[in-house]
Amino acid sequence: MATRQTSTLARFMMAPSVILLLVWMIVPLAVTLWFSFLQYNPLNPIRDGFIGFSNYALFFKNPAFAASIVNTLVLVLAVLAITIVGGILLALLLDQPMWGQGIVRILVISPFFVMPPVAALVWKNMIMHPGYGVFADIARFFGVQPVDWFANLPLTSIIIIVAWQWLPFATLILLTSLQSLDGEQKEAAEMDGAGFLARFRYLTLPHLARAITVVVLIETIFLLSVYAEILVTTNGGPGYASTNLPFLVYQKALLEFKIGQASAGGIIAVILANIVALFLMRAVGKNLDK
Repeated sequence: MATRQTSTLARFMMAPSVILLLVWMIVPLAVTLWFSFLQYNPLNPIRDGFIGFSNYALFFKNPAFAASIVNTLVLVLAVLAITIVGGILLALLLDQPMWGQGIVRILVISPFFVMPPVAALVWKNMIMHPGYGVFADIARFFGVQPVDWFANLPLTSIIIIVAWQWLPFATLILLTSLQSLDGEQKEAAEMDGAGFLARFRYLTLPHLARAITVVVLIETIFLLSVYAEILVTTNGGPGYASTNLPFLVYQKALLEFKIGQASAGGIIAVILANIVALFLMRAVGKNLDK
């Protein structure tokens, strides 16, 4: 009886927060859905009116739509691959005893606390600039012509910047998981004659499986909405070479003032994000049940 009363009281106390959260999520989504059926231009409100699914048709016919979907998927998959592989390697390195270990860990994790626009500006003007960037100086030192990263390799440049930002997060999660590995198991494997690669394959990697799924799930949610790095560096170009779905929605809303098409694009982005999240949740659920 006491347990039932406690459960009822807990639900009653949580209800205001849950209701507020639902309203906070549902109201903007409902407004976006409503505007996706309207022909609305804030600069010419006289032409407002209900046009049904025309905005969705126009958004699908946009020549940038297919490119934005491909770029979004390539960006997400590439950053995930870089951060997971790099995170595992850095976690293995940081797990070793060394002098100044705490300072080294802080330095490795610090890029995660840099705001995306600031990080993009630093990479654009100080590292990847074809004239006086760090990469250009290195190329000239070896007698190679510097690369104009944002003109010739725009999507690759965005991937490098975003991966640099998210690598510390993956490293922190994987390092925490790695430190929870039972030392007796590692000692037993060493006594049985297992080498480093064998221990990593059959002991360390299975232990990191849950942490990897958490990294994949959390990073994917945020990588599907990458926007600031593209705006600051390439502005979606050249052409549509670095335009992803969120940036295409931005272009429709704030550059072309086609609020209806932008809202339709937002709804499409929500649907695609939920599809990806569904597959990820299934994968995470299977992994956590093991």
